[in-house]
Amino acid sequence: MDIDTVRTAAADEAAERRREQRGWYFYDWACSVYSTSVLTVFLGPYLTSVAKRAADADGYVHPLGIPVRAGSFFAYSVSLSVIVAVLVMPLVGAAADRSGRKKPLLGAAAYVGAAATTGMFFLGGDRYLLGGALLIVANAAQSVAMMLYNSYLPQIAPPEERDAVSSRGWAFGYAAGSLVLVVNLVLYLAHDSFGVSESMAVRICLASAGLWWGGFTLIPLLRLRDRPTTARKATAQTDGTDGADRADRADGTVGTEGTGRTAPGLRQLAATVRDMRRHPLTLAFLLAYLIYNDGIQTVISQASVYGSEELGLSQSTLIGAVLLVQVLAVAGALGMGRLARTYGAKRTILGSLAAWTLTLGAGYFLPAGAPVGFFLLAAAIGLVLGGSQALSRSLFSHLVPPGKEAEYFSAYEMSDRGMSWLGPLLFGVTYQLTGSYRDAIISLVIFFVVGFLLLARVPVRQAIRDAGNPVPERI
Repeated sequence: MDIDTVRTAAADEAAERRREQRGWYFYDWACSVYSTSVLTVFLGPYLTSVAKRAADADGYVHPLGIPVRAGSFFAYSVSLSVIVAVLVMPLVGAAADRSGRKKPLLGAAAYVGAAATTGMFFLGGDRYLLGGALLIVANAAQSVAMMLYNSYLPQIAPPEERDAVSSRGWAFGYAAGSLVLVVNLVLYLAHDSFGVSESMAVRICLASAGLWWGGFTLIPLLRLRDRPTTARKATAQTDGTDGADRADRADGTVGTEGTGRTAPGLRQLAATVRDMRRHPLTLAFLLAYLIYNDGIQTVISQASVYGSEELGLSQSTLIGAVLLVQVLAVAGALGMGRLARTYGAKRTILGSLAAWTLTLGAGYFLPAGAPVGFFLLAAAIGLVLGGSQALSRSLFSHLVPPGKEAEYFSAYEMSDRGMSWLGPLLFGVTYQLTGSYRDAIISLVIFFVVGFLLLARVPVRQAIRDAGNPVPERI
């Protein structure tokens, strides 16, 4: 083969990889609108109001005969969706790695979630049970789809490109979230001018997120491609068969241990954890991520409570701060991706954790009734938020053994979405003991300090080698 042919083949391969990466970015563009408009802004207050309309004289609703305070129904529905996702993700992840057919599973999860979100248009009157059911389905489907989406990263980007590719994906997501949230807020705040009620405006906003999610999911489904699994290729080369059953045994997590295709989700999760114990440095990173991500998620969820209850800020100020975070998170994700090229992903994440700590310290001293200070705090959060998440994802992708991307990313996704409970608990307990939201917000510093110390101790180069992956020049 002459050198020109080799160069042409390399150029074609690079062009195909870039095309696939662009398609991959668009799933973040598609689904992030659900997280921003539905979960963060509109659904919680609206579903709570629907539940209150259905409540009895004592303020309780009775799903399946169980007495539940109407004000707690949304939180319980979110919690139940996490349980469903924890049970389903390991099964889907293992199935995706065995079969190599991630794209159909990604499409199924995405369109189930998009359909459930679009169905929220019918969430009127006192239909709180419908709202809870749709939330559980949409949230669980979103977790499963994100796990599959994340597992594509090691396959579509070589080691030296992953930080940049992951950062661009997050940036696409935050950009979409900002764009649609602006449109939704215009409709919501000026609903009378559009001739619709406030309730109808919210239902349109909810349904539009589902339509956006489903419509733009077509792009990654057209551009991403499935790849033969490592176990299948090895078996096929050995005996010329597709080797499905032998592939199950070859990956060490299913087959003779009784965690095959019909195994319950918890058994498959246990098998995944057993396999991960053979890579203790990967587990060490996951533990560090679980802790500092718990802090990140708690700050995101409790910042509005701090702003309204401690600082006395208006709802419009809080909504504006949410938008500012979304917009600056785009620049933050891209900027930290560039920093990672120079300093490596691990050092850049450590720097972001230091920045989170300083931001919380500044928030503790913010004077009440100072919207400018709160906007500066939101700007600081936005600049480190996207980069912290994007680089954590790309760094973890180096620590995943080849052929087990979906299975390991199911554990990562559970750390991201299913394990962030300790931070809100600490926040709540601190407030209960001290009566001060300032003490509650500063208590979250412990997550960033401990996460920093644990991550600093992980020898990532050795962890990458132990996982069987090439070590990038800068990591």
